[in-house]
Amino acid sequence: MRQNTIRISELIICMSLFEVGSTTLFLMGAEAKQDAWLVMLIGALAGLLLLKLHLAIHHQDPELDLFMLCRRYIGKYMGTIINLLFVMYFMYEASRNLRDLGEVTVMTLLRQTPLWIIILITIMIVSNTVRYGYKTLFLFCLFLFPFFILGYAIISILIPATGLFHLENSLPVLEEGWKPIFKAAIPELISFPFGQTVLFLVFYPLAHKGRNLTKPVFFAYIVTALALTFINQLDIFVLGPKIAAESTLPLLESVQLIELADVFERMDALFTLLLFLGLIIKMSLFFNGAVIGLEKITGVGFKKWILPLAALIYGLSFVSPTYTHHMVIGRKFVINTWFPIFQIVLPLLLFTVIFIKRRKKTNKQSSS
Repeated sequence: MRQNTIRISELIICMSLFEVGSTTLFLMGAEAKQDAWLVMLIGALAGLLLLKLHLAIHHQDPELDLFMLCRRYIGKYMGTIINLLFVMYFMYEASRNLRDLGEVTVMTLLRQTPLWIIILITIMIVSNTVRYGYKTLFLFCLFLFPFFILGYAIISILIPATGLFHLENSLPVLEEGWKPIFKAAIPELISFPFGQTVLFLVFYPLAHKGRNLTKPVFFAYIVTALALTFINQLDIFVLGPKIAAESTLPLLESVQLIELADVFERMDALFTLLLFLGLIIKMSLFFNGAVIGLEKITGVGFKKWILPLAALIYGLSFVSPTYTHHMVIGRKFVINTWFPIFQIVLPLLLFTVIFIKRRKKTNKQSSS
Protein backbone atom coordinates (compact mmCIF):
# COMPACT_ATOMS: atom_id res chain seq x y z
CA MET A 1 0.00 0.00 0.00
CA ARG A 2 1.34 3.43 -0.87
CA GLN A 3 2.30 5.24 2.31
CA ASN A 4 0.72 8.57 1.36
CA THR A 5 -0.30 10.57 4.40
CA ILE A 6 -3.71 12.14 4.66
CA ARG A 7 -4.72 15.42 6.23
CA ILE A 8 -6.68 15.38 9.47
CA SER A 9 -9.49 17.28 7.71
CA GLU A 10 -9.73 14.46 5.16
CA LEU A 11 -9.79 11.90 7.95
CA ILE A 12 -12.61 13.47 9.94
CA ILE A 13 -14.69 14.25 6.85
CA CYS A 14 -14.33 10.67 5.68
CA MET A 15 -15.30 9.46 9.16
CA SER A 16 -18.41 11.66 9.10
CA LEU A 17 -19.54 10.35 5.71
CA PHE A 18 -18.73 6.82 6.90
CA GLU A 19 -21.01 7.31 9.92
CA VAL A 20 -23.81 8.65 7.72
CA GLY A 21 -23.32 5.80 5.21
CA SER A 22 -26.40 3.60 5.33
CA THR A 23 -27.73 4.94 8.66
CA THR A 24 -30.37 7.13 7.02
CA LEU A 25 -31.71 4.06 5.25
CA PHE A 26 -33.34 2.84 8.48
CA LEU A 27 -35.31 4.20 11.41
CA MET A 28 -32.90 3.67 14.27
CA GLY A 29 -34.43 2.96 17.68
CA ALA A 30 -37.85 2.18 16.22
CA GLU A 31 -38.67 -0.01 19.23
CA ALA A 32 -38.75 3.11 21.42
CA LYS A 33 -41.33 4.72 19.11
CA GLN A 34 -41.39 8.53 19.50
CA ASP A 35 -38.38 8.37 21.83
CA ALA A 36 -36.08 7.19 19.03
CA TRP A 37 -34.08 10.41 19.43
CA LEU A 38 -33.19 9.42 22.99
CA VAL A 39 -32.08 6.01 21.74
CA MET A 40 -29.82 7.70 19.20
CA LEU A 41 -28.29 9.99 21.81
CA ILE A 42 -27.61 7.15 24.26
CA GLY A 43 -26.14 5.01 21.48
CA ALA A 44 -23.98 7.94 20.37
CA LEU A 45 -22.77 8.54 23.93
CA ALA A 46 -21.81 4.88 24.34
CA GLY A 47 -20.17 5.02 20.91
CA LEU A 48 -18.18 8.08 22.04
CA LEU A 49 -16.74 6.07 24.92
CA LEU A 50 -15.87 3.32 22.46
CA LEU A 51 -14.23 5.86 20.16
CA LYS A 52 -12.19 7.06 23.14
CA LEU A 53 -11.00 3.46 23.62
CA HIS A 54 -10.02 3.19 19.94
CA LEU A 55 -8.08 6.47 20.11
CA ALA A 56 -6.40 5.37 23.34
CA ILE A 57 -5.20 2.26 21.51
CA HIS A 58 -3.87 4.41 18.67
CA HIS A 59 -2.04 6.80 21.01
CA GLN A 60 -0.23 3.91 22.69
CA ASP A 61 1.76 3.41 19.49
CA PRO A 62 0.72 6.03 16.88
CA GLU A 63 2.96 4.68 14.11
CA LEU A 64 1.16 1.31 13.94
CA ASP A 65 -2.26 0.51 12.51
CA LEU A 66 -4.72 -2.06 13.87
CA PHE A 67 -3.07 -5.03 12.17
CA MET A 68 0.49 -4.17 13.17
CA LEU A 69 -0.61 -3.45 16.75
CA CYS A 70 -2.18 -6.90 17.01
CA ARG A 71 0.91 -8.55 15.60
CA ARG A 72 3.40 -6.65 17.77
CA TYR A 73 1.59 -6.89 21.10
CA ILE A 74 -0.51 -10.07 20.89
CA GLY A 75 2.12 -12.14 19.13
CA LYS A 76 2.88 -13.36 15.63
CA TYR A 77 0.50 -16.31 15.55
CA MET A 78 -2.38 -15.15 17.75
CA GLY A 79 -2.07 -11.67 16.30
CA THR A 80 -2.31 -13.07 12.77
CA ILE A 81 -5.47 -15.00 13.67
CA ILE A 82 -7.08 -11.87 15.12
CA ASN A 83 -6.01 -9.88 12.05
CA LEU A 84 -7.67 -12.43 9.76
CA LEU A 85 -10.83 -12.20 11.84
CA PHE A 86 -10.82 -8.41 11.42
CA VAL A 87 -10.35 -8.83 7.66
CA MET A 88 -13.37 -11.16 7.59
CA TYR A 89 -15.36 -8.67 9.66
CA PHE A 90 -14.55 -5.80 7.27
CA MET A 91 -15.44 -8.00 4.29
CA TYR A 92 -18.79 -8.95 5.79
CA GLU A 93 -19.62 -5.33 6.59
CA ALA A 94 -18.82 -4.43 2.98
CA SER A 95 -21.04 -7.27 1.71
CA ARG A 96 -23.98 -6.05 3.82
CA ASN A 97 -23.62 -2.55 2.38
CA LEU A 98 -23.43 -4.04 -1.10
CA ARG A 99 -26.67 -5.96 -0.58
CA ASP A 100 -28.38 -2.87 0.86
CA LEU A 101 -27.42 -0.81 -2.16
CA GLY A 102 -28.60 -3.50 -4.58
CA GLU A 103 -31.95 -3.91 -2.85
CA VAL A 104 -32.60 -0.16 -2.63
CA THR A 105 -31.78 0.18 -6.34
CA VAL A 106 -34.32 -2.52 -7.21
CA MET A 107 -36.97 -0.95 -4.96
CA THR A 108 -36.53 2.63 -6.15
CA LEU A 109 -34.96 2.85 -9.60
CA LEU A 110 -34.38 -0.36 -11.59
CA ARG A 111 -37.33 -2.58 -10.77
CA GLN A 112 -36.89 -4.81 -13.81
CA THR A 113 -33.12 -5.26 -13.52
CA PRO A 114 -31.90 -8.48 -11.85
CA LEU A 115 -30.34 -7.92 -8.44
CA TRP A 116 -27.18 -9.85 -9.36
CA ILE A 117 -26.41 -7.47 -12.23
CA ILE A 118 -26.80 -4.36 -10.05
CA ILE A 119 -24.58 -5.82 -7.35
CA LEU A 120 -21.99 -6.96 -9.91
CA ILE A 121 -21.74 -3.48 -11.45
CA THR A 122 -21.49 -1.92 -7.99
CA ILE A 123 -18.69 -4.18 -6.78
CA MET A 124 -16.77 -3.50 -10.01
CA ILE A 125 -17.03 0.26 -9.41
CA VAL A 126 -15.99 -0.07 -5.77
CA SER A 127 -13.10 -2.39 -6.70
CA ASN A 128 -11.81 0.20 -9.15
CA THR A 129 -11.98 2.85 -6.42
CA VAL A 130 -10.03 0.63 -4.01
CA ARG A 131 -7.43 -0.06 -6.72
CA TYR A 132 -6.29 3.58 -6.58
CA GLY A 133 -5.63 3.35 -2.83
CA TYR A 134 -6.97 5.00 0.30
CA LYS A 135 -5.61 8.47 -0.58
CA THR A 136 -7.89 8.72 -3.61
CA LEU A 137 -10.88 7.58 -1.56
CA PHE A 138 -10.23 10.19 1.13
CA LEU A 139 -9.96 12.92 -1.51
CA PHE A 140 -13.20 11.63 -3.05
CA CYS A 141 -14.90 12.04 0.36
CA LEU A 142 -13.49 15.57 0.64
CA PHE A 143 -14.94 16.42 -2.77
CA LEU A 144 -18.40 14.99 -1.95
CA PHE A 145 -18.71 16.43 1.55
CA PRO A 146 -20.29 19.79 0.52
CA PHE A 147 -22.82 17.89 -1.59
CA PHE A 148 -23.85 15.79 1.41
CA ILE A 149 -24.14 18.86 3.62
CA LEU A 150 -26.23 20.71 1.03
CA GLY A 151 -28.41 17.69 0.19
CA TYR A 152 -29.38 16.82 3.76
CA ALA A 153 -29.77 20.54 4.60
CA ILE A 154 -32.27 20.95 1.75
CA ILE A 155 -34.24 17.93 2.94
CA SER A 156 -34.19 19.15 6.56
CA ILE A 157 -35.43 22.62 5.51
CA LEU A 158 -38.07 21.56 2.98
CA ILE A 159 -39.83 19.09 5.26
CA PRO A 160 -40.85 21.82 7.79
CA ALA A 161 -41.38 24.34 4.97
CA THR A 162 -44.01 22.13 3.33
CA GLY A 163 -45.95 21.53 6.54
CA LEU A 164 -44.88 17.92 6.93
CA PHE A 165 -43.19 18.55 10.28
CA HIS A 166 -45.43 17.50 13.19
CA LEU A 167 -43.68 17.98 16.53
CA GLU A 168 -46.57 16.33 18.36
CA ASN A 169 -45.52 12.99 16.84
CA SER A 170 -42.58 12.99 19.29
CA LEU A 171 -44.84 13.35 22.32
CA PRO A 172 -45.21 12.18 25.02
CA VAL A 173 -41.55 11.82 25.96
CA LEU A 174 -40.63 8.72 28.00
CA GLU A 175 -44.16 7.35 27.76
CA GLU A 176 -42.93 3.87 28.73
CA GLY A 177 -39.91 4.92 30.79
CA TRP A 178 -36.20 4.38 30.17
CA LYS A 179 -36.22 0.58 29.86
CA PRO A 180 -37.26 0.32 26.15
CA ILE A 181 -34.82 3.12 25.30
CA PHE A 182 -31.79 1.40 26.79
CA LYS A 183 -32.94 -1.94 25.35
CA ALA A 184 -33.10 -0.43 21.85
CA ALA A 185 -29.80 1.45 22.20
CA ILE A 186 -27.56 -1.26 23.67
CA PRO A 187 -25.94 -3.03 21.94
CA GLU A 188 -27.71 -2.43 18.60
CA LEU A 189 -27.00 1.26 18.10
CA ILE A 190 -23.49 0.91 19.48
CA SER A 191 -22.76 -1.76 16.87
CA PHE A 192 -24.51 0.13 14.08
CA PRO A 193 -23.51 2.76 13.26
CA PHE A 194 -21.34 4.12 16.08
CA GLY A 195 -19.13 1.13 16.90
CA GLN A 196 -18.07 0.70 13.29
CA THR A 197 -15.46 3.44 13.81
CA VAL A 198 -13.10 0.62 14.88
CA LEU A 199 -12.23 0.51 11.16
CA PHE A 200 -10.39 3.83 11.51
CA LEU A 201 -7.72 2.20 13.66
CA VAL A 202 -6.44 1.18 10.22
CA PHE A 203 -6.33 4.80 9.03
CA TYR A 204 -5.33 6.88 12.08
CA PRO A 205 -1.56 6.28 11.59
CA LEU A 206 -1.86 7.62 8.03
CA ALA A 207 -2.87 11.10 9.21
CA HIS A 208 -0.31 13.92 9.29
CA LYS A 209 1.58 13.94 12.57
CA GLY A 210 2.04 16.97 14.78
CA ARG A 211 -1.53 17.33 16.01
CA ASN A 212 -3.50 15.28 18.49
CA LEU A 213 -6.28 13.44 16.72
CA THR A 214 -8.60 13.28 19.72
CA LYS A 215 -10.19 16.74 19.56
CA PRO A 216 -10.94 16.89 15.82
CA VAL A 217 -12.15 13.27 15.74
CA PHE A 218 -14.41 13.83 18.78
CA PHE A 219 -15.76 17.05 17.26
CA ALA A 220 -16.58 15.35 13.93
CA TYR A 221 -18.17 12.40 15.72
CA ILE A 222 -20.38 14.54 17.97
CA VAL A 223 -21.59 16.82 15.16
CA THR A 224 -22.32 13.81 12.93
CA ALA A 225 -24.14 11.98 15.73
CA LEU A 226 -26.36 15.02 16.43
CA ALA A 227 -27.12 15.42 12.72
CA LEU A 228 -28.02 11.73 12.42
CA THR A 229 -30.26 12.01 15.49
CA PHE A 230 -32.19 14.88 13.91
CA ILE A 231 -32.46 13.21 10.50
CA ASN A 232 -33.58 9.97 12.14
CA GLN A 233 -36.28 11.81 14.09
CA LEU A 234 -37.56 13.40 10.88
CA ASP A 235 -39.14 10.03 10.09
CA ILE A 236 -41.14 10.30 13.33
CA PHE A 237 -42.05 13.94 12.75
CA VAL A 238 -43.41 13.21 9.28
CA LEU A 239 -44.84 9.68 9.37
CA GLY A 240 -45.49 9.15 13.05
CA PRO A 241 -43.83 6.42 15.15
CA LYS A 242 -46.08 3.55 14.05
CA ILE A 243 -45.91 4.08 10.27
CA ALA A 244 -42.21 4.96 10.38
CA ALA A 245 -41.40 1.77 12.29
CA GLU A 246 -43.26 -0.39 9.76
CA SER A 247 -41.81 1.33 6.68
CA THR A 248 -38.99 -0.30 4.71
CA LEU A 249 -37.50 3.05 3.67
CA PRO A 250 -38.99 5.63 6.08
CA LEU A 251 -36.90 8.68 5.15
CA LEU A 252 -37.46 8.04 1.45
CA GLU A 253 -41.23 7.94 2.05
CA SER A 254 -40.97 11.19 4.01
CA VAL A 255 -38.98 12.92 1.27
CA GLN A 256 -41.46 11.75 -1.39
CA LEU A 257 -44.14 13.84 0.31
CA ILE A 258 -42.28 17.11 -0.31
CA GLU A 259 -44.13 19.42 -2.72
CA LEU A 260 -43.45 23.16 -2.69
CA ALA A 261 -44.71 25.66 -5.27
CA ASP A 262 -44.52 23.09 -8.08
CA VAL A 263 -40.76 23.57 -8.00
CA PHE A 264 -39.39 21.34 -5.26
CA GLU A 265 -40.80 17.95 -6.11
CA ARG A 266 -39.38 14.47 -6.55
CA MET A 267 -36.81 15.14 -3.86
CA ASP A 268 -36.62 11.37 -3.44
CA ALA A 269 -34.12 11.38 -6.32
CA LEU A 270 -31.81 13.61 -4.27
CA PHE A 271 -32.10 11.41 -1.19
CA THR A 272 -31.56 8.22 -3.21
CA LEU A 273 -28.38 9.70 -4.69
CA LEU A 274 -27.13 10.68 -1.22
CA LEU A 275 -27.91 7.20 0.06
CA PHE A 276 -26.11 5.50 -2.84
CA LEU A 277 -23.00 7.63 -2.41
CA GLY A 278 -23.00 7.03 1.35
CA LEU A 279 -23.23 3.28 0.86
CA ILE A 280 -20.44 3.29 -1.73
CA ILE A 281 -18.15 5.33 0.55
CA LYS A 282 -18.79 3.03 3.50
CA MET A 283 -18.34 -0.09 1.39
CA SER A 284 -15.11 1.25 -0.12
CA LEU A 285 -13.66 2.04 3.30
CA PHE A 286 -14.41 -1.45 4.63
CA PHE A 287 -12.99 -2.93 1.41
CA ASN A 288 -9.85 -0.80 1.85
CA GLY A 289 -9.51 -1.96 5.43
CA ALA A 290 -9.68 -5.59 4.33
CA VAL A 291 -7.06 -5.31 1.56
CA ILE A 292 -4.71 -3.32 3.81
CA GLY A 293 -5.07 -6.08 6.39
CA LEU A 294 -4.22 -8.83 3.94
CA GLU A 295 -1.23 -6.87 2.68
CA LYS A 296 0.06 -6.50 6.24
CA ILE A 297 -0.57 -10.17 7.05
CA THR A 298 0.92 -11.70 3.89
CA GLY A 299 3.30 -9.07 2.52
CA VAL A 300 1.59 -9.38 -0.87
CA GLY A 301 0.69 -6.05 -2.53
CA PHE A 302 -2.86 -4.83 -1.91
CA LYS A 303 -3.77 -4.70 -5.62
CA LYS A 304 -3.40 -8.47 -5.90
CA TRP A 305 -6.04 -8.95 -3.22
CA ILE A 306 -8.69 -6.75 -4.79
CA LEU A 307 -10.22 -9.23 -7.25
CA PRO A 308 -10.30 -12.21 -4.83
CA LEU A 309 -11.86 -10.06 -2.10
CA ALA A 310 -14.32 -8.51 -4.54
CA ALA A 311 -15.46 -12.01 -5.53
CA LEU A 312 -15.84 -13.01 -1.87
CA ILE A 313 -17.77 -9.84 -0.99
CA TYR A 314 -20.00 -10.38 -4.01
CA GLY A 315 -20.72 -13.95 -2.89
CA LEU A 316 -21.32 -12.95 0.75
CA SER A 317 -23.92 -10.40 -0.35
CA PHE A 318 -26.15 -13.29 -1.49
CA VAL A 319 -25.94 -15.31 1.75
CA SER A 320 -29.48 -14.18 2.60
CA PRO A 321 -32.09 -15.46 0.12
CA THR A 322 -34.36 -12.42 0.61
CA TYR A 323 -33.97 -8.85 1.80
CA THR A 324 -36.24 -9.59 4.77
CA HIS A 325 -33.92 -12.42 5.83
CA HIS A 326 -30.94 -10.09 5.31
CA MET A 327 -32.51 -7.50 7.65
CA VAL A 328 -33.55 -9.99 10.32
CA ILE A 329 -30.14 -11.70 10.42
CA GLY A 330 -28.42 -8.31 10.56
CA ARG A 331 -30.50 -6.58 13.23
CA LYS A 332 -31.43 -9.53 15.44
CA PHE A 333 -28.28 -11.61 15.36
CA VAL A 334 -25.19 -10.17 13.68
CA ILE A 335 -25.37 -6.63 15.09
CA ASN A 336 -26.21 -7.78 18.62
CA THR A 337 -23.89 -10.80 18.81
CA TRP A 338 -20.98 -10.78 16.34
CA PHE A 339 -20.15 -7.14 15.79
CA PRO A 340 -19.57 -6.25 19.49
CA ILE A 341 -16.75 -8.83 19.51
CA PHE A 342 -14.81 -6.77 16.94
CA GLN A 343 -15.92 -3.33 18.12
CA ILE A 344 -15.67 -3.79 21.90
CA VAL A 345 -14.18 -7.10 23.07
CA LEU A 346 -11.10 -7.35 20.84
CA PRO A 347 -10.19 -3.62 21.09
CA LEU A 348 -10.52 -3.83 24.88
CA LEU A 349 -8.31 -6.93 24.88
CA LEU A 350 -5.76 -5.21 22.64
CA PHE A 351 -5.67 -2.08 24.81
CA THR A 352 -5.22 -4.15 27.97
CA VAL A 353 -2.33 -6.14 26.49
CA ILE A 354 -0.61 -3.01 25.13
CA PHE A 355 -1.02 -1.18 28.43
CA ILE A 356 0.39 -4.08 30.48
CA LYS A 357 3.35 -4.67 28.17
CA ARG A 358 4.27 -0.99 27.94
CA ARG A 359 3.93 -0.63 31.70
CA LYS A 360 6.29 -3.56 32.26
CA LYS A 361 8.76 -2.10 29.78
CA THR A 362 8.66 1.28 31.55
CA ASN A 363 9.20 -0.36 34.95
CA LYS A 364 12.19 -2.31 33.65
CA GLN A 365 13.77 0.82 32.17
CA SER A 366 13.24 2.82 35.38
CA SER A 367 14.65 0.01 37.56
CA SER A 368 17.74 -0.36 35.38
